[in-house]
Amino acid sequence: MQILENVPLAPLTTLQVGGPARFLAQAATLDEVRAAVDFARGRGLDLFVLGGGSNLVVADRGFPGLVLRVALRGIEERRENGNLLFAAAAGEDWDAFVARAVARDAAGIECTSGIPGTVGGTPIQNVGAYGQEVSQTIDSVRALDLETGQVRELCNEACEFAYRTSLFNSSARGRYIVLGVSFALTPGGAPHLAYADLQKHFAGRSAPPTLAETRAAVRAIRQSKAMLLVEGDEDCRSAGSFFKNPVVTEAEYEALSQVAARRGLQVPRFTAAGGSVKVPAGWLVEHSGFARGMARGAVGISRKHALAIVNRGGATAAQIVALKEEIQRRVAAEFGLQLVPEPVFLGFD
Repeated sequence: MQILENVPLAPLTTLQVGGPARFLAQAATLDEVRAAVDFARGRGLDLFVLGGGSNLVVADRGFPGLVLRVALRGIEERRENGNLLFAAAAGEDWDAFVARAVARDAAGIECTSGIPGTVGGTPIQNVGAYGQEVSQTIDSVRALDLETGQVRELCNEACEFAYRTSLFNSSARGRYIVLGVSFALTPGGAPHLAYADLQKHFAGRSAPPTLAETRAAVRAIRQSKAMLLVEGDEDCRSAGSFFKNPVVTEAEYEALSQVAARRGLQVPRFTAAGGSVKVPAGWLVEHSGFARGMARGAVGISRKHALAIVNRGGATAAQIVALKEEIQRRVAAEFGLQLVPEPVFLGFD
């Protein structure tokens, strides 16, 4: 395993901002992962595991520790309890993995097509899109426990999944390095079509869409919103959706609705777990004065998606954070809700 010094991190992220890593290592085996951990510990360095860089904002000064890219590869398949189980190594490309599952006619992750990143990153944030979350199909997560040095197999329940959160980015943040994920998918299952954009896409059809058609539709919808990485599209130079959709109680939603009604607005709502209400963060952003296509010099809002803060070329991390904070202040002032960012912030105080 080679350990490099002073490696620029901006090119390794989709947002393309930030300074260098003091050290960077790429591990293709478990032994190399352990060696990287030992290297960091031996020098008293902070350790950060980098996946596809699609959900990351790196500080302009960079990161003074060791950045580890987990490059374990391989996918195994087996039948179990009527499901088709895919055990995918953490370094596998996520969208390519989804394509493989769809090609095997295995349902359960087709709506997450086009999401950039690696398999290992998906359980950490409980990645989801268009009505699906990976927690719905994850059977187990294989991870290196940095406290004990042992490799553990964590079942779905042990991962403490919730909306855009898990054990790995909350109560046990920094304790585990994900090595692989097993998914229990449904052979011959029907595609998940709960999302309004998908229903609209397939409206008027007499025959239900296939998994492959659903995957293609999801990718097309994502591209229309600049949420698919396409060379030359500056609106996709982002960290994806920058804010989580607020989840509120029914009473909180009613109070929010009254605030909006005084401006002649009706707040959209979606049902969330436990009888809660999910409010679209993009709607809050737009109705707080941040129109699609808005620019603040080199940073701005995507022309196609109100939740994407974009780097239009030459932006700094400080400029990204300044716009993020401006949006948060305005939404709090207008609607009394605090928007929580989705990306990880690396190298900041």
